[in-house]
Amino acid sequence: MGKHFFSETDIKSAWEQVLTAFWQRYPNPYSTHVLTEDVLFREVTPDNRLLSRRLLTKTNRLPRWAERVFPGNLSRSVYIIEDSVVDLGNRSLTSLAWNVNHAKFMLVVERCVFMGEQDRPVWTRITREAWVSSGVFGLSRPIQEFGLARFRSNQVKAMRGLEHVYFYLRALTTTTERLLGLCELKRVKKKRV
Repeated sequence: MGKHFFSETDIKSAWEQVLTAFWQRYPNPYSTHVLTEDVLFREVTPDNRLLSRRLLTKTNRLPRWAERVFPGNLSRSVYIIEDSVVDLGNRSLTSLAWNVNHAKFMLVVERCVFMGEQDRPVWTRITREAWVSSGVFGLSRPIQEFGLARFRSNQVKAMRGLEHVYFYLRALTTTTERLLGLCELKRVKKKRV
């Protein structure tokens, strides 16, 4: 059957700002396990939705008990496919991600929805779900428990990483606006002279 995770979080940021941070969330100090991200496909549909498929490479340390059971040459890298749909009209971003390799050992499917609040325009609701399953006979339950626990702890890091990127982009925007303001002020002063 597998294990299920569900969470909802409201963050005090406009959806457009969260969307920008989502696309630029790697690298960040909370996601050092993410090694690469590559865009495999991107298209704008006739109904003005942005479809994307990305390939992420992440490190994957096995639990200590599993290191004794499984071969040492088992790849420590996990390849993740992430499909996403941005719907500007509904102010939503939906992503679906799953691991391509090690899927028999443990398959993790994650669905995230970033929804701009209509009645609260400076808030964004993030709904996150995950399903963890394993096809290893006799060990599926402990593998699923381990996967669910790791997913929970990684979600805390993922939110911190998203916030880190968001605040970095916000500071960068503020600095740019200040510099542009100074340039405009100098231009006005030169005109007066």
